[in-house]
Amino acid sequence: MAVAKNTGWGSVAGEYNDSFIENDGSYHSAVILPNLLRVVAPQLGKKILEVGCGDGYFSHAFAAAGADAEGSDIAAAMVASAKEKYPKLRWYTASADNLSFAKNDLYDGVVVVLALQNIENLNGTIAEASRVLKVGGEFVAVLNHPAFRIPKKSSWGFDEEKNIQYRRLDAYLSESAEEIDMDPGKEKGKRITVSFHRPLQVYIKALSKNNLAVIGFEEWISNRASQQGPRQKAEDQARKEFPLFLMLKARKLTN
Repeated sequence: MAVAKNTGWGSVAGEYNDSFIENDGSYHSAVILPNLLRVVAPQLGKKILEVGCGDGYFSHAFAAAGADAEGSDIAAAMVASAKEKYPKLRWYTASADNLSFAKNDLYDGVVVVLALQNIENLNGTIAEASRVLKVGGEFVAVLNHPAFRIPKKSSWGFDEEKNIQYRRLDAYLSESAEEIDMDPGKEKGKRITVSFHRPLQVYIKALSKNNLAVIGFEEWISNRASQQGPRQKAEDQARKEFPLFLMLKARKLTN
């Protein structure tokens, strides 16, 4: 079995916790969490594993809703943070494509939030998720929308004549991997993460190959609004038209 590369998120664990999660207006708290609780429907008697759990924010929310929740992450610094914050839950340090701590047919749900796009071995990761799911169990993934958020190959533009903000795409069908500089402007000690772009068909084919049938597909928009100004209306309209996130939900058919 191939082992996923550590794509660098452990080195930015502090910023991940403070900037991305622990903020009432963050995408994680205002957009992803309420939608995820609805889609996953954690409840008493439901056993859920979050792969790529980071500091445990979503796993903790599943447990708070009554589920038996666990989390795993390849980054030891993230797992250490999760253990410190939520010591009553079970946490594992493991790559997403080698969940050696888990038995076959163990979980009712496997959830991956904003992590598949940072994992090189996509097929191995989905194969492991399928292995540990019970028959009828559900796999839920949330991604930066691969049709509109393509690292270094998509951007915003503004048409002054039509007064519209548009999304420019320089590529889509080609898979790509891009290094992301987490310390722009810094000369030394830069920390680099890696983000992988894949078109939608790659995800759907990987699910199908691993005995997972898509039963849900949603696109989630930004919760934010522009400041007052001449472009405010156009910018807010663009936020409603071009979703930030894609949610895929699939069910395990058989062993």
